[in-house]
Amino acid sequence: MSTITSAYTEALAAAKLVAGSQHYPQSTLYVVATPIGNLADISLRALYLLGLADTVACEDTRHTGQLLHAYGLHKPLMALHEHNESEAAQNVITKLQAGERVVYVSDAGTPAISDPGSRLVAAAVAAGMRVVPLPGASSVTAVLSAAGCVNTSGFVFIGFLPSKGADRAAVFKQVKGADRAVVVLEAPHRIETLLRELSNLGERRVTVGRELTKQFESIVTMQAAELPAWLAAKADNARGEFSLVIHPKAMQDVASSIADDTVTTTATELLTRLLQELPLKTAVQVTMDVSGLPKNSLYDQALKLKDAS
Repeated sequence: MSTITSAYTEALAAAKLVAGSQHYPQSTLYVVATPIGNLADISLRALYLLGLADTVACEDTRHTGQLLHAYGLHKPLMALHEHNESEAAQNVITKLQAGERVVYVSDAGTPAISDPGSRLVAAAVAAGMRVVPLPGASSVTAVLSAAGCVNTSGFVFIGFLPSKGADRAAVFKQVKGADRAVVVLEAPHRIETLLRELSNLGERRVTVGRELTKQFESIVTMQAAELPAWLAAKADNARGEFSLVIHPKAMQDVASSIADDTVTTTATELLTRLLQELPLKTAVQVTMDVSGLPKNSLYDQALKLKDAS
């Protein structure tokens, strides 16, 4: 038995130990989050319930079959994706009415957010069936947690933008005026267009998460105007799936107004400490990421601190 297989066998045993005492009723639709790239991000409760399921409905049977196989699980699969969701939902309801536990998973992350599943859940609720969510991996919450810009107003999730025309323009107008963080998703073959459009936001900060949780994950925060240059800097920057956070306009406005005269005391103290250990450009970048202040103001302050030392 390979080391990985052995590890997942132990994980299944642990899942039974910690999750097995909970009641998992029949005639229930379980909406289960699965990893967005890293197999280790499956929850113990999700493993236990996948093992308990009578049927696993999924976005892609081949993809989910491979996922279950990796965990040493084998279950009857049925396809439920954006092209057949309404029809397949009725088949799921029939199974639920027959007393089955049906698990629904998308290809990655939490179903019914940007992936299929919403119509299935709505149909199950309308039919009087119970729906139980099992939380877990999500590119949305992952990138937000690394952006550091979600204020008390919360955030707006847009997902994939309309491809073109008036609908796309309307969304960008919403993004430009947003006083809350805005999360968008994008595929690699469209990322260049998106970043070029976002660059018009100027000093507004944007966090770009690429290949989240995977081996070559990268998360960077910069001013919107810098996005095209970052993308062109190396070929790898354009590869993989993208989750982006456009920081709130209000935060940028406050940071800019403060920086018009001087850099805040807290940012200056941080910059001073970093300059003792890091190159000037790196210290400025880290301070910008933490404080939200414009790079030019921080760079000028860093030069003053260097001259004074």
